[in-house]
Amino acid sequence: MLIDNHLLQLYGAETTLFKSHETIFHEGDTPKRYYQIIAGRVKLNHYDEDGKEIIQSILFSGQSVCELLLFITEKYPVNAVTLTPCEIITIPKDNFFKLLADHPNVSADINKFLSERLYQKFVMMQHNLSLKPEVRLLGVFDYFKSYSNNKEKYSFEVNLTRKQMASITGLRIETVIRTIKKMESDGVLKLMKSKIFY
Repeated sequence: MLIDNHLLQLYGAETTLFKSHETIFHEGDTPKRYYQIIAGRVKLNHYDEDGKEIIQSILFSGQSVCELLLFITEKYPVNAVTLTPCEIITIPKDNFFKLLADHPNVSADINKFLSERLYQKFVMMQHNLSLKPEVRLLGVFDYFKSYSNNKEKYSFEVNLTRKQMASITGLRIETVIRTIKKMESDGVLKLMKSKIFY
């Protein structure tokens, strides 16, 4: 967990249960709360001018949702939508800043987390500029594996659908499927019952 749940509760935290495919907040909403995932997965997405979904990120248990927007006065540039049933703990923005002021160590942890996420995002964006689909997919796999303790080869299960990978990389689903098979034959990843281990 980025911030201990008990500490959040001391600052007026509320826990909310969401069903799968529920919207936590919409693109254009004003950030008013800190959100942290206790259980479940959340995607950050938007739609381009043709109505195609672009997935910016997928967040997992222990991660926070768009916390960096609390530090500036911009509106959300994405939607936050649950991919699974989720349990999410939240506190109001003012309470969040009070917590950080009272606990400098937590503030330092947040800064480190934001820096790591930004670094990995830059790396993934560089990969997404490649014309080679395997390079784009490697960027995605490396990005999500960076949040895992599983550093050994084939130790990390890529918990994304082929459609989600296509939405993140801008590739067609058919290209994703074909490239994953090639990456398996090249020994880059393993497929077990159609699950990807990287």
